[in-house]
Amino acid sequence: MAKVKIYSTTTCPYCKLAKEYFKEKNVEYEEVLLDQQPEEVQASIDTCGSMGVPCIHITKDDGTEAKILGFDKAAINQALRL
Repeated sequence: MAKVKIYSTTTCPYCKLAKEYFKEKNVEYEEVLLDQQPEEVQASIDTCGSMGVPCIHITKDDGTEAKILGFDKAAINQALRL
């Protein structure tokens, strides 16, 4: 199973949509709340190349990675083969 990490904030509506979508599709994920864990901001920037959220990092079973900025359902579906 792919490993999913989402960098988000407590006030971001698109982050909420992404997390709801993961729950709807039974996708387990690790959440990093940047407004509660500011020490993780640089990791988010390094992952997605932006300070924007949500920043979704997917490590597939074969070791390849997908880095998705924003709630891009098509990119999530492609990366997770949903």
